[in-house]
Formats: sequence, structure tokens, C-alpha cells
Amino acid sequence: MNPIIKRRSIRKFKPQAVSKEQLAAVVASGILAPSSKNRQPWRFVVLTGRSKETALAAMERGLEREKRCPFLPDSAEFLPGAEHTLEIMRQAPALIFVINTLGADLRCPLSVDERVYEICNAQSIGAAVENMLLTATELGLGSLWICNIFFAFDELTEFLNTDGVIYAALAVGYPDEDPPPRPRKSIEETVEWRD
Repeated sequence: MNPIIKRRSIRKFKPQAVSKEQLAAVVASGILAPSSKNRQPWRFVVLTGRSKETALAAMERGLEREKRCPFLPDSAEFLPGAEHTLEIMRQAPALIFVINTLGADLRCPLSVDERVYEICNAQSIGAAVENMLLTATELGLGSLWICNIFFAFDELTEFLNTDGVIYAALAVGYPDEDPPPRPRKSIEETVEWRD
């Protein structure tokens, strides 16, 4: 079956380890993604074992800090979802953090030119992430694209100690669920045809 059709967001993982070769294949497919002006604005940090546990501890600290001193004050209603995501991340044998090496500081306003540059790089990273999700599916792995990491942005940035801006994380492992496809909008609802 086509991996685009087969792919699901997996939120329950088996404890079985994922091989380094499989994780390398997932990341390699991200590197092959198209990117605006061929800037390839990505770096991937693959975490397993103790490194994964240390990252999760950093995220947990960030979620606790967020309750007292929010980085995302207008998103407080989504904090319980981020706490649930942390539990999903604990189950997954591997995490892959996706860094935008050309990303703008989240706290600084952008000019129009800088915003367009940021949008182009974000699209490139989105293409890399989708490649990785589809490759994981082809390898019989489950994955979850995670954006709730922004609640613990400072803590994870300090832990990862890498140049650039954290853009996403992927939880990767063998799925312990087989969820049905989620409803999608139809072509009629989403496409405007013009001649």
C-alpha cells in the first residue's frame, strides 16, 4: 500500500528498540527533501536511551515552568495536550529533533523579507519531516510529528546545545496501535479550479 495512504500518527509504541540503520534511513530521507534555494536548513538530532531520557526531563521542566512563567501565554489551553505528548514521547524508543539551522530567533520581530525567508525554510523543513514520516511507514515503524515542544523551547534548546531553532520532534518506534484514518476534507472542499 502507498505509504501516503498507510501513514498514521502513532501515539502508542511497543518497547522494542529501533535499529540505528533504520533511524539513519529515516533521517537520510529527510536530507533528500527539496528545499528553497537548496539551502537545506535542517539538522537532525537522534536520541535514544539516556539521551532521550535527559531530553524528556528537560521537556518536563519546561512544561512545569510554563505553568508559572509562560513562554506561550496565549496557548495555555493546549498545555494539557503537551503533557500528554510528553507521555507519548516516553513510550517511543527514539526521538528525532528537527533543527532549522537558519531559523530566526522566536522572540525577535521580522521584516517582510525575513518573514518570507523564514516561511521558505519552514516549508523546506516540512518537506523533510514528511519524507521522514513516509520512510518510517515504509520500514514498518510508527511515528508522530510533534510541535508541542515549543512549550519547553528554552529547556530543550539548552539541552540540545545546537545552532539553530528547534522546529519539531518526531517520536519513532514500532506501533502498538492501528488507528483508522482520520477524516479528510474532500477535493471539492479544498480545491478551487480556474481556467
